Amino acid sequence: MNEGDTGMKHVEQVPEAQVQTKRGFSIIWVVPVIALLIGGWLALKAWSEKGPVITIAFETAEGLEANKTKIKFKDVEVGLVTNILLNDDLSGVVVTAEMNKEAEKYVREKTQFWVVRAQVAAGEVSGLSTLFSGAYIGCNPSTAGKVLSQFIGLEKPPVITDGMPGYHFILKSRTLGSLDIGSPVYYRGIKVGKIVDYDFDALAESVNLRVFINAPYHEKVQQNTSFWNASGIDFELDTEGVTVNTQSLVSVMLGGVAFDLPKRYESSDPAEEGQAFLLYNKRGDIEERSYAVKRRFLLYFDQNVRGLTAGAPVEVRGIKIGEVLDVKLEVDIDAVTVRVAVLVMVEPGRIDTVIEDNVSTSGDKNVSSEEDSKVNMVKLIDKGLRAQLKTGNLLTGQLYVDLDFYPDEEPVAVPLYNGYRVFPTIPAPLDQITQRVDNILKKVEDMPLKEIGDELQKAINALNGTLEAAKQVAGGVNEDILPELKDALGGFQDTMNGIEQTLGPASALNYNARNVMSEMAATVRSLRALIDYVERNPQSVIFGKEAE
Repeated sequence: MNEGDTGMKHVEQVPEAQVQTKRGFSIIWVVPVIALLIGGWLALKAWSEKGPVITIAFETAEGLEANKTKIKFKDVEVGLVTNILLNDDLSGVVVTAEMNKEAEKYVREKTQFWVVRAQVAAGEVSGLSTLFSGAYIGCNPSTAGKVLSQFIGLEKPPVITDGMPGYHFILKSRTLGSLDIGSPVYYRGIKVGKIVDYDFDALAESVNLRVFINAPYHEKVQQNTSFWNASGIDFELDTEGVTVNTQSLVSVMLGGVAFDLPKRYESSDPAEEGQAFLLYNKRGDIEERSYAVKRRFLLYFDQNVRGLTAGAPVEVRGIKIGEVLDVKLEVDIDAVTVRVAVLVMVEPGRIDTVIEDNVSTSGDKNVSSEEDSKVNMVKLIDKGLRAQLKTGNLLTGQLYVDLDFYPDEEPVAVPLYNGYRVFPTIPAPLDQITQRVDNILKKVEDMPLKEIGDELQKAINALNGTLEAAKQVAGGVNEDILPELKDALGGFQDTMNGIEQTLGPASALNYNARNVMSEMAATVRSLRALIDYVERNPQSVIFGKEAE
């Protein structure tokens, strides 16, 4: 066998290589898989822990910042503002916020949101922490109502009373006055609650204030409890005298409400929660009774009525029996006269009338008829009852209508004008003085001053002639009468000297008179000594003076 054949055999005998692919898990994929699993777990966890997203509408976004402003309840963060946009009509802003998962069950229809800023209201300072940390959105969570995602924010922070023991009550008032949300409520000077809300009634004719009274003071509110506006100093009469209830400086400056059970009432049943009460302007209004019978009269004045306004009192000797309803000016173009018409309302029930058998009819009965009122008023006017304007306050110049009796006034009729009885009036005291001065001046102007002056000049001339004649008479007296009068005075002086010598201190008559008086004094002393001895020793009258 040759070498070529041998080489071919070796080539044929070499086995063919076989390529096999290994199918198995490579360790290089461990890290991506673990990272994917962790990322998925984190995403699932974040999704499961994510709270609801809500929107809150406010009038302004003052102090709010996206991804910075927080939503808090009792200073605990419950959400975060994520976006702030203007609304479609540019009337406000829409704040988008993401709430915490724990707060999801509290985001319901009754939940409230408001912006918390530093402020001073109702005597309390709040939100001072926002001066450094910035404003935040306050939250008052609630479980009442259905779940919502869109809310309207409050422009004023509410007074939170949920969960607090006590009762809510409604106070009805004509105006809000100085009261506001957060204004205190006092019971005998102690703060026991506050105003939590206010709004108009259904007809927008009065204001309903919602107040909250803390327990246990809510039990003091009974069916006949009276509430009044305590924006000032309150005076109260007790059994020992007068006490002054100043409430507090806060209530005086910022307003507050006080309540108490009037002393003339006995205790009644406790009030129910939500019961409505009338809010009086001041404590004194509580004591005023209400009268069903009211009479209106028309008064005319020809003087300046500055200071007389609607609501001014009508009084009889300091007791209010009515008030002024309207004041207007009436001008008579034909007669060219101007007068002021004052419409007043009088409550006859405030006056107790006494009839002939001395039986007093109390005004509480409210049974006075129109005809009875007319007859009684005519009788009083015939007796001199008149209306007059007087000053009630010297500082403000406020006027009031005073009714009193002036017997010297002539009786007048009580006519009807525009459906009202016209009540007679008299000028005010100052106007009366002015009128009298005017009358005197008019009389002086009517006097014939020129004729009087001429007669007075004649009288002065005659008097001058008389004085000249008297001067001549006096001259004659000096020349003729004075020498003789001097001689007569000299004789009178001599006579007086003689009397002095006879009756003077050094005269014999005066000396003898003094001696007589001395002897009489000695005699009296002796008699006094004798009488004293006899009183001590009456037996001496019979037996004589005993020897010592």
